[in-house]
Amino acid sequence: MASSTTPNGIYDVFLSFRGTDLQNNFIGHLYNALDQNGVFTFIDSEELRKGDQISQALMKAIEESCIAIIVFSDDYASSRWCLEELAKIMECKEQKDLIVLLVFYKVDPREVRGGRESYGRALAKHEFKFGKDSKGSEEMEESSF
Repeated sequence: MASSTTPNGIYDVFLSFRGTDLQNNFIGHLYNALDQNGVFTFIDSEELRKGDQISQALMKAIEESCIAIIVFSDDYASSRWCLEELAKIMECKEQKDLIVLLVFYKVDPREVRGGRESYGRALAKHEFKFGKDSKGSEEMEESSF
């Protein structure tokens, strides 16, 4: 679900995360706090995902946001959707000056940065399934967070 947008259709914040357990706890609290303070926030719901590629609605929401908050959790990188969101977020960071904030939820930042543990396994699986030049794995390797 997405909160109502500003009059010109731009979101203040785009939340990128993985898992309903996270959505029902940490993300839910974060979303409610942002919403109660008048911060127009896009939060993904499973219904938006159709087909094999990230939906156009998600891409447009990222492009129209001023800030992206990426919540890295243990299984974030295991999702192709999350990796595609990450790639789009990093593209908008470079091209549109999107502000990107990182939250490391119960995961060591060194694991994410270095591609160790669950992130290393997920990225290797992603590369095997979609190729070395796939967007998400490239962005994780090249990103400067």
